[in-house]
Amino acid sequence: KGKCPEDGWDESTIELFLHELAIMDSNNFLGNCGVGEREGRVASGLVARRHYRLIHGIGRSGDISAVQPKAAGSSLLNKLTNSVVLDVIKLAGVRTVTSCFVVPMATGMSLTLCFLTLRHKRPKAKYIIWPRIDQKSCFKSMITAGFEPVVIENLLEGDELRTDLEAVEAKIKTLGAENILCVHSTTSCFAPRVPDRLEELAVICANYDIPHIVNNAYGVQSSKCMHLIQQGARVGRIDAFVQSLDKNFMVPVGGAIIAGFNESFIQEISKMYPGRASASPSLDVLITLLSLGTSGYKKLLKERKEMFSYLSSELKKLADNHNERLLDTPHNPISLAMSLKTLDETNDAAVTQLGSMLFTRQVSGARVVPCGSVQTVNNYTFKGFMSHANDYPCAYLNAASAIGIKKQDVDVFLKRLDKCLKTFRKEAKQEKSINEISDANAATEQLED
Repeated sequence: KGKCPEDGWDESTIELFLHELAIMDSNNFLGNCGVGEREGRVASGLVARRHYRLIHGIGRSGDISAVQPKAAGSSLLNKLTNSVVLDVIKLAGVRTVTSCFVVPMATGMSLTLCFLTLRHKRPKAKYIIWPRIDQKSCFKSMITAGFEPVVIENLLEGDELRTDLEAVEAKIKTLGAENILCVHSTTSCFAPRVPDRLEELAVICANYDIPHIVNNAYGVQSSKCMHLIQQGARVGRIDAFVQSLDKNFMVPVGGAIIAGFNESFIQEISKMYPGRASASPSLDVLITLLSLGTSGYKKLLKERKEMFSYLSSELKKLADNHNERLLDTPHNPISLAMSLKTLDETNDAAVTQLGSMLFTRQVSGARVVPCGSVQTVNNYTFKGFMSHANDYPCAYLNAASAIGIKKQDVDVFLKRLDKCLKTFRKEAKQEKSINEISDANAATEQLED
């Protein structure tokens, strides 16, 4: 049926299935005589076993989705993977999606492929409207494709950074709709930035007949992000949405899914990919989904949501204990931010030092964001880089509840963060005492004089 099984398969069943696919490829035929330049020959047995002898990759030189006659097993693997992944995207909340394919590139390059495909549809266009998100790969995806990003600064609403819809529409009118390749929006992001107002952006795109590409990097794991995409497609226009394999399905980095609501456009994108492609990302995600089944994946999504609530409540308690606060970002379903105002006021370098301390204590993934850092990316200068705004009111620390996180991860992180913050408070007290003694000594010397 081309759907993800409800109950996961055991490893021996998956391996038997993969071996059955592999013996359909010509490089594994017992009497095969290969005289071409690409015959699936592999020098190392270890490499062959690592790939289950599925050596030919996917697609043909002109189309990544095409069937390769001498690699029937690899071609079947590709078709099944795309079908199973489509089923899981529907399960995760985008029920009207019609087509998708796994591409052996991470999210940034996959976005570039989408933009390059749109170039043929809109030859006059040179601009991409981009509500700002301080993440280099999605910014570089536009530059690499040869377009000029038009950065739309976010609005500060309470603690949250949200899409400035008026600025987006004003910029479309100024530049002219025919000169704009697309609007490039974002769902999953680091707090205090929250997902873009996708429904409103989709309506604007439909009204001005402008394509809309969504960076849904790690949004499959969030029912809220997937709901935004579903609603955007229902009320307006979304041409494609791109998501990472590693962030959403816990496989090695190197693959993404390009999905959309118009099958012919998604096929156009797949045909734009030059040459054949590695089957590794497809193989990894198919193995993972067969082992989990829909019930296993739903369980992971449920656990992630529960851990988000737990991380939020515990991080708030810790923040209160250190005279800080958990920033109020209710529209962000994955990432949280805790202010570091007290720390920042104590010592300019303390915020970045906290990041180093956490990393050396084996806390990975936590981001500390100081105020006012400036970064130049491809000749574009961003003030307040990493905070998604020129002047965010305070320094802060990010933590995320992503798929696969365990209660132990949260507890250990909070314990180590608490210890680091206590160290800073102790040092600040000692420094204050030393300064007070110095001031007292100076005053005594002045009286003696």
